[in-house]
Order: sequence, then structure tokens, then C-alpha cells
Amino acid sequence: MDIAVIGAGAMGSAIARRLVESGARVLTYLEGRSAATVERAKMAGMEPADLDAVAGTGLILSIVPPANAIAVAEQIAAAIRRCGAKTTFIDCNAISPQTMTQVAAIFGGDCGVVLDGSIIGGPPKTGQKGPKLYISGDAADSSAVLGECGLQVRRIDGPIGAASALKMCYAGINKGVTGLGTAMLLAAIRSRADEALKRELQESLPDLDAKLVNAIPDMYPKAYRWVAEMEEISEFLGDDDPAALIFKGMAGLYRKMAADREGGGLLAGQLDRLNNG
Repeated sequence: MDIAVIGAGAMGSAIARRLVESGARVLTYLEGRSAATVERAKMAGMEPADLDAVAGTGLILSIVPPANAIAVAEQIAAAIRRCGAKTTFIDCNAISPQTMTQVAAIFGGDCGVVLDGSIIGGPPKTGQKGPKLYISGDAADSSAVLGECGLQVRRIDGPIGAASALKMCYAGINKGVTGLGTAMLLAAIRSRADEALKRELQESLPDLDAKLVNAIPDMYPKAYRWVAEMEEISEFLGDDDPAALIFKGMAGLYRKMAADREGGGLLAGQLDRLNNG
């Protein structure tokens, strides 16, 4: 079966590799992408193709940073209409149900089927099952083929938006905890309370301390992508929920950590010294 995967980042390329290993032919669109991305796609067994070829596949997965989800949907929908094709498009991005509704509206009723997907877990590795791909709005079970091609698919009995809501809630907890830990450890470093805080975490909250030791360094290269994800969570909660302000703040924190990485990693170095000391 021909499947298109738009997005050859760490997650997209790893999922494509799993599909290829299961016998699928995986196309992707690489115009304007970096040499590193092109090489990653090649190593995963993805085949570069133009948009018309992508539009002609039976199934298209969008696995891109959340800030790009709308633009990708517009690009693919235009190609589908240009070719007169019908396909199944699954948005697998970390977007709010509100944004997912916009994605579905872009395709309208003339492009085929649009499904709501969300990915929970890290990129798949050889010998391991993960991650889980949750799908909602799939009354016809159009996503079943992905399970046959090695992915761990879980259907949610709900409409478009249900899978995105799950992702927002899970990411809000998981990445929210990482952001909260990062913010308060940096505050402790500035206040010279860092060693005392670290010791207290180890003694009274050892599970949380262990999570932060692993999650904070893992966050550095991803922080730039998490900015838009936190903004999507804030939108999901809505202006009438005071907790929405928490995630606007989290977006600012991850923006700061992304800038720190580009600027040499001063804050990252402080956090690493504390966590590894």
C-alpha cells in the first residue's frame, strides 16, 4: 500500500520507517527541507515525491510541528482538488480541537475523509511497540491499515476533536510538569536555593526528581516545537479558564529555553550541573 507521511522529523521519519518495515511504500514531500531532513527521510526508506503523487495516495499522515498544521492541510487539500483525487487525511499533530476543526474545514467534503489523530509516546524503535496513535472520527475504520502496518492504533469513540483533546490533556500534564520543574529549578538557581531544593526533591519527591533529571535535558532540542503546543493547550482550555494562562506562560518558558539553546545553552548548563551534581 502507498502511504504518504508529511514531515520527516524524528517522529515522522521513525513512523515511516515502521511502515516501510511492514511492507508499505511511503512517500513524502521534501521541497524546501534541509539536507539533514532529506537524509533522515532517505535513511527511513521514505521516497521523495511531488504534491500530486502525495495527493494520489490512499492515506496521508501529517506529522509536523503544530504551528505548521494548518499550512500543511491547505497545501495538501489544494493538491487533492487539483488532481481530483479522494484520500484519507489524518492530522497527527499536537493541536487543539478548535484547530483540528479548522483543518477538517479546509478539506471540506470533496477531498475524501479527514480523521483526527494524536501521537502519545516517543518515536518507534526497533523491537518496541510505541508510540500510540489515537484516532477519532473514524466510523469507517479507515485507520485499520495502520495497525496492519506495525503501528499501535487506538480508536476513540468520539468525533473529530476527541483525539486532539486527549493529546492536549496528556501533553498539558506531561510537558507541563517538565516546564514547571524547569521554571522553579531556574528560580532556585537565581536565588541560590538550588542545592537545598535539589536535596529536598530527592528526599521527599524522588519520583518527580527522577523524571526531571531525564525530561529536562530531553526538552532542550524540542523546546522550539513545544511553544506552539503550549499555545494550543491554552486555546483548548479557553479564555474563561484561568488555567489557560498557565500554558501561555509555559509557551513563554519554552520560547526562552529555545532561545537559550540557540544562544549557547547558559541556562541548560546551569540545570545540567544541578541535576548531575
